[in-house]
Amino acid sequence: MPLPHEAAGAPARRPAPTPRGLAATYRLFVVAVLGFASGLPLALSGQALQAWLSMEGLDIATIGFLSLVGLPYTFKFLWAPLMDRFELLPRFGRRRGWLVFTQLLTAGALLALAATPPQGALQAFALLAVVLAFISASQDVVIDAYRTDLLPAAERGLGSSVNVLGYRLAMIVSGGVALIWTDAAAGSGMSWPQVYRIMAAIMAGAALFSAVALPRLSLAAVPSSVARNDVIGFVAVLAAAVTGYLFTRHLANPLAGELLGPWLRGGSLSPALQTRWVDLLALGLGIVFTLPLATWAARRARFETLLGGVRGYFSQPGATAFLFFIVLYKLTDAFAMALLTPFLLQAMHFSPAEVGVVNKVIGLWVTIGGALLGGVLMLHLKLWRSLMLFGLLQGLGNLAFWWLATQGKGSLPGLVIPAFDFGIVQLKQATQVDGGLLLAVVSENLTSGMGTAAFVAFLMSLTQQRFTATQFALLSAFASVGRVWVGPLAGVLASSIGWPRFFVLAAALAIPPLVLLWVLRDAVRRLEADPAAG
Repeated sequence: MPLPHEAAGAPARRPAPTPRGLAATYRLFVVAVLGFASGLPLALSGQALQAWLSMEGLDIATIGFLSLVGLPYTFKFLWAPLMDRFELLPRFGRRRGWLVFTQLLTAGALLALAATPPQGALQAFALLAVVLAFISASQDVVIDAYRTDLLPAAERGLGSSVNVLGYRLAMIVSGGVALIWTDAAAGSGMSWPQVYRIMAAIMAGAALFSAVALPRLSLAAVPSSVARNDVIGFVAVLAAAVTGYLFTRHLANPLAGELLGPWLRGGSLSPALQTRWVDLLALGLGIVFTLPLATWAARRARFETLLGGVRGYFSQPGATAFLFFIVLYKLTDAFAMALLTPFLLQAMHFSPAEVGVVNKVIGLWVTIGGALLGGVLMLHLKLWRSLMLFGLLQGLGNLAFWWLATQGKGSLPGLVIPAFDFGIVQLKQATQVDGGLLLAVVSENLTSGMGTAAFVAFLMSLTQQRFTATQFALLSAFASVGRVWVGPLAGVLASSIGWPRFFVLAAALAIPPLVLLWVLRDAVRRLEADPAAG
């Protein structure tokens, strides 16, 4: 049974007063822990998964297309309304109940992946990775909503920084530490299935934390839509997505082959790369078909929680332009990072331990420092100037990988990481770290962390409390478009034009969002003047 103060429409009962400093510190600690829970499965369905596939010998173009396992992150706003509308485990409250449930499911999905070999059962492996991404995206919906409801407006800048802190710490564990674990020469020689089983145990611990340690929220009333219509609406949208998948596979793919066939046959691309270009066009045609179909299905089924949340967001001045900005702002990072692990392992021939130590440990600690620095600077720069400055730095930081691709290994003096044994991770022998790799990783991660801190604070400023899950999921789904959708294009482009030109193109993608941000400067500054505008 729901607790009395959490029943729909009941007046919210405030918790017992707590000293403001202590309460604020605990809120930030909770946000950091939830950031960790969010970042762990994201890496395990993203860059850590790419490292596993790279070490299994899969080619770059195939790994690029397998980045599409992250598709649920771009469509999570479709089922986010159900998390706004329903209490899954009433004893825990609306947000905590969904958190416990999704975190336990994440642990189960990681165990299933650990039991599936990618070389022997690639299709089943990819399907399980999609399931993991779906559950992880669902957890993110609740975490984003809970964090936005928990933090007062004045704490959101610093809150976004500690969220990045937890998120990046998780990526150190699931990316850097995991790569060191799997290095047979310098690390522990652990297998990837063993790594995924350990990560499953960590997610089970996160579920326990969510069940016993999260503060209860005084939530706004549940959206007053008809529950039956919301369920039917979700099923209708899901049916539209399945129809879009079948259209892409059986109609769009042959059509793309007919359209590109004459051009590809006259070129010098290999047959495998020609197939990837056809797949890429088919994917675009499928998206153009599916999105209008899903919108029509939601309206016909009266999916009111979704439609109400979307209408509420679009009632704000500049809402459409903000969506374009959200897609573009982190696109430079998404493009550069899409296949970074395969680039370092396969093209640059760095060892797994070296990539783990530099890119996944040192680099992510630098990102954390960048995020915290960004949060502090935002107190003085405010939102618009922070977005502009940090966005410019993001593009410049990505040029470091162009430099690395052109200069190669050994262009700068390196250093030696001595052997160590910290219990949970060990380096059995001293490992040489390339100076160029270290410079490139530090440059990119520092600027990326600063940009992420400002960007998350911007997203939180745009949501309305009754529809926090729906609207934040919509906004963060648009923010994920680059990270997920550029993977196939990145793999094909890197194979077609080479890595140096690829990274120049990635850096150039920082320019369009800055131009748009200049146009939107008055609208963004209104969010600064009125932090509760959402």
